[in-house]
Formats: sequence, structure tokens, C-alpha cells
Amino acid sequence: MIITQEVHDISTATGPMRTYLYRPDCEGQFATIIFYSEIFQQTAPIARAAAILAGHGFVVLVPEVFHELNPIGTVLEYDDVGKDKGNADKFTKPLEQHDSDTEALVDFARSMSFCSSNIGSMGVCIGGHLAYRAALNPDIQGAFCLYPTDIHSNTLPCVKGNDSLTRTGDIAAELVLVFGKQDPHVSSEGRKVIYDKLEATERKFNWLEVNAQHAFMRDEGDRYDPALALQMYLQAVAFFQRTLK
Repeated sequence: MIITQEVHDISTATGPMRTYLYRPDCEGQFATIIFYSEIFQQTAPIARAAAILAGHGFVVLVPEVFHELNPIGTVLEYDDVGKDKGNADKFTKPLEQHDSDTEALVDFARSMSFCSSNIGSMGVCIGGHLAYRAALNPDIQGAFCLYPTDIHSNTLPCVKGNDSLTRTGDIAAELVLVFGKQDPHVSSEGRKVIYDKLEATERKFNWLEVNAQHAFMRDEGDRYDPALALQMYLQAVAFFQRTLK
């Protein structure tokens, strides 16, 4: 399926948020996937991932997750400088501002003639956390979370008791969580914390652990696993085709 791309600056409670839109280049209405990036924002690998999803018949929105903290259009490099800046942004922006961003993205999608009313979330790394967090919004029908960080550790700023792990019982959407067993950012103990919380709150979720390192989806760098990445894209597409009918 051929796709087309657009750029929109969406109004949020904390200022304009540059958002990259990918969609099928044909008539019709399509379900929306909000795709949350890593700390580096929309790099080339993130753009390629969004294009793959859009090519399977979805509108894909890629917001700049730290739009309040950077000039519009900022993309951080996959180097120490970029990592340090991205991590600083991660530990500065409170989860409540991510929540209002999600609300703005949902409203934007609902205003587009080519978007149906069905919306899901997906993300990698902190974006996996934000996809999980987005599922607190009742308009999100499914969330596909790839190696989400900082859920188990409650290390992102927020109002006391409003962290994503504590709020797990408020998620109504179906979830998929995928972790690499060799991921140093989410240990086996950390994964167990999340799994046990999902079980205790009786959420509807799918759980997958694979032999992979952190960022195994990123098609740049020495941690990329092309075979696993392809499996995850296929699983994500099947998941969203089912949950975003």
C-alpha cells in the first residue's frame, strides 16, 4: 500500500507539538495508531517504523514527545550527547503532560476525515511506557508496548500515586508487552513487578519475552535483530487489525 506523509503542529495544554502523520494514499477511513518514539524523537528508524505500519492500512501519528523542552523539529543523535539530552528530558517532563498530549492527539485524530473513531497506541523504549500510559485514556482501544522503560521503577516525574504502575488497574484497553531478556534497562525482577501488577489487577494483556537486547527494533546500531523486528511488526499489525475494528 502506497502511503503519504504530512506534518502538523498540534495545540496541546503545554504548547504546540510537532506531529508527523503517515497514512494510506487512498480514499477511506482508517484506524489511528499513536506511535511514541524513543527519547531521541523522530529519527530515521522511527520514521521507517511508522511508514511500515501505515502501509498496512493505518493512520500513524508520531508526536515529538518532548516538544516543551526542545525547538520544534528537534531530532537527537544516537550518541552520548543525544542520549544525555534525551534522558534529561525524560526525567524533566511529568507524566501528566504526556497525558494531555495524548488527549490532544486523540482529539486531532477524531477531527480528521480520513481517521475512523478507532485509536491505539504503540511505542519503543520510553515510547513503550507512553503507549502503556496512553491506555489510561478511555479512547485508546489497544496498546502495543515494546521494551517499555521506567514502569517498574517509577522513575518518571508525576504526582504521587499517579505513576503508570500504580494506575495499571485503570487501563481498560488490551495490552501487549514485549521485553528483551538481555535488556539491562528492565531486569527480570522489573519485568516480574509489571507482570504481577497486571495479573493482580486482572488486566487483559499479552506478554512476550524474547532473546534480544534493548532497542532490538531499531534498524541502526549493533543491537538490531531484523528477524525479531519483522515478527513484532507482523504481530502489531495483527493486534491492531483485531482491536481497532
